[in-house]
Amino acid sequence: MTAASKTRLIVEGTGSTGSWNMAVDEHLLLRALNANELAIRIYSWETPTISLGYFQDSAEFLETGRFATLPVVRRLSGGGAILHDREITYSISVPATHPLIADPVRLYEAAHAGIIRALKPAGVHLVPRGENHKHEQEPFLCFSRGDRNDLVLNGVKVVGSAQRRRKGAVLQHGSILLEASPHAEGLPGIRNLVPSFQPESSLPHAIGEAIVQEVASAGGTLDPDSAIAETAFSDVELIEVRDIEESHYSHLDQLRPRSAGRNSQ
Repeated sequence: MTAASKTRLIVEGTGSTGSWNMAVDEHLLLRALNANELAIRIYSWETPTISLGYFQDSAEFLETGRFATLPVVRRLSGGGAILHDREITYSISVPATHPLIADPVRLYEAAHAGIIRALKPAGVHLVPRGENHKHEQEPFLCFSRGDRNDLVLNGVKVVGSAQRRRKGAVLQHGSILLEASPHAEGLPGIRNLVPSFQPESSLPHAIGEAIVQEVASAGGTLDPDSAIAETAFSDVELIEVRDIEESHYSHLDQLRPRSAGRNSQ
């Protein structure tokens, strides 16, 4: 296997809509497939939004009624629904040529190692759950579920990630819950568990840089300091993202669940 020809670190300063965020991540997955480009993106949401896992039935969202007033979008990665509110979100798009592709668990471990390292100086000590907690009927929300790859704080899940494989390339999504949302007060975030935690404005950059370094180290393919930091997309890329948004994400079930590759949460 050969290394990705280019690594991008994209840290976005303002939140975007759910449809735009998911279109950007699909664009980056296509870049991984077609340009052998590894991209790590750190972003947020302009308003509280529900994202359904790729295989989740949209009827489940409608039946809950609990989040009926919130925007909803379907993401490419699997697992349960996520309420994106007071969080930092990351995505990693990895080409099929990258060594970490051979074992998707290693990609979880690398990304989560970066998150652990970035939050440790703020007095936040995250650890992997290390075991699966499956329910007979899985809860609607991802953060009510338990996977061995979760990161927990005082036994409470505050980081969850999921993957989608396409033609050998992988898109990994992850949410870092900073604080409980008013729409889901029963799911505490880091600030609820560590009251002294005050996330600085530089935290998204620190998380992105730490993930880059851990992915580089785990893959053994890239100088950890050689990532190309970008905060904006080219005009051509923005046009491509808008096309993807309109064709795949402007309506909930445009991206319909179907049999596909490995997904996990």
